Amino acid sequence: MNVLKTGLLAGLLGATALSAQAADLRIALQSDADVLDPDQSRTFVGRIVYASMCDKLVDITPELELIPQLATGWEWSEDGKALTMTLREGVVFHDGTPFNAQAVADNIDRSQNLEESRRKSELKSVTGVDVVDDYTVRFNMAAPDATLLAQFADRSGMMVSPTAAKAAGADFGLNPVCSGPFKFKERVAQDRIALERFPDYWNADEIHFDSVTFLPIPDTTVRLANLQSGDIDMLERLAATDLAQAEGDGGINVERAVSLGYQGITINVNNGEKGDNPWGNDKRLRQALSYALDRDAINQVVFEGAFAPGNQPFPPTSPWYDADHPVPARDVEKAKALLAEAGFPDGIDLEVQVPNTTVPLQLMQVVQAMAAEAGIRIEITSKEFATLLADQSAGDYQASQIGWSGRVDPDGNIHQFMTTGGGINDSHYSDPKVDEMLNNARASTDFDVRKADYDAARDILAQDMPIVYLYHQTWIWALDDGLSGFTPYPDGMIRLEGVKLEK
Repeated sequence: MNVLKTGLLAGLLGATALSAQAADLRIALQSDADVLDPDQSRTFVGRIVYASMCDKLVDITPELELIPQLATGWEWSEDGKALTMTLREGVVFHDGTPFNAQAVADNIDRSQNLEESRRKSELKSVTGVDVVDDYTVRFNMAAPDATLLAQFADRSGMMVSPTAAKAAGADFGLNPVCSGPFKFKERVAQDRIALERFPDYWNADEIHFDSVTFLPIPDTTVRLANLQSGDIDMLERLAATDLAQAEGDGGINVERAVSLGYQGITINVNNGEKGDNPWGNDKRLRQALSYALDRDAINQVVFEGAFAPGNQPFPPTSPWYDADHPVPARDVEKAKALLAEAGFPDGIDLEVQVPNTTVPLQLMQVVQAMAAEAGIRIEITSKEFATLLADQSAGDYQASQIGWSGRVDPDGNIHQFMTTGGGINDSHYSDPKVDEMLNNARASTDFDVRKADYDAARDILAQDMPIVYLYHQTWIWALDDGLSGFTPYPDGMIRLEGVKLEK
């Protein structure tokens, strides 16, 4: 196996002196990001890049508490239909445009009305934005929305320059302009995304690098080899199979955080012509696939027990998990019976697209072997991740092995995937009762009320299964032992405030 990036990095960085290494932080990503526009993008690695480039209205702590970032404070109205935010003063975007209440209003308008925006469902509750004064903004809602603050801790809260966004339109991602610690420098698809320090950043004293370069390296073994050779300083999503090797290397530190998200197989049930097939039309086939799988064995074989088997958008450790629907035991005979009941006693074919990276391919090979014992013949189609997402959005797929990095509020793990017209409902699943329950859950801040709605939705979704959930992963980072100040977060992001490289 060739260490692909060694020569590239030598040419790219041009020097191996310690001072040069300290000036540029090099981070290996599992895949390349999609479009670098917070309104249009959807990849996990894209969010990692944004953490260095695009500040949000609010952020989270490692304990998942919401804290100020571009907003310094907020207050809900008594009826829960208005959220007033006080904004940080003295902030500018990378092009010099001032950050203020009007900029926030312009961002919300873009997220809601840009034709290509994927944030529409996340901000559906916002009916208007009032610019109270230069640094006070009020979000008005037709009904209370308990999820809004959590949305502002993610891409819906990422503020981009209104000047640049207006000029570029849908092409904003070619030269994104935000207000974070680093500004966009260049991008070479499938090769690198280079950012450079923004000297006018409001929290500049906490930033200790002149630049940060993100390098997509899909092969986990190659990522680790590059870290061991010194060609990168950090990698995200160390494979569980490489954990022992990394921990045994005295020059590497390993950090972990339990994720908020899930991995599964999304079935196309109604997204174009490819959704009009037995898998899309008959829930019994999807149930059969679920019964054919041994989730505990998958965790042991593929992840050496490091992850958690799952069957819902929330991990079993989450307070939102529905205990009435526990992770099912494997039942091959039940799977065969369901296939026969659906009219396929001799089995059935299923094409599953999968990212062209090591772990997803290993996962699907195990799934393929298990499913075959029940008569489900899986064909694995490997695709570059951004291509996989584009095909999934367009409905050009039958099934897709894909996951979600998770959100602080439970709504972020289910609403946009399961409601009619949801921003990331690539299955095009639709059920009026599920819509009602998930919308109701958004309108209350009472845990018990929300939990009852999510559980009621789960009763239906456990039967319909537009997504066959498989497991919940643990984020694992591997870092050069000269890096200090890194804090692992459950959202899997890499926050560089306070991080230093000392050799």
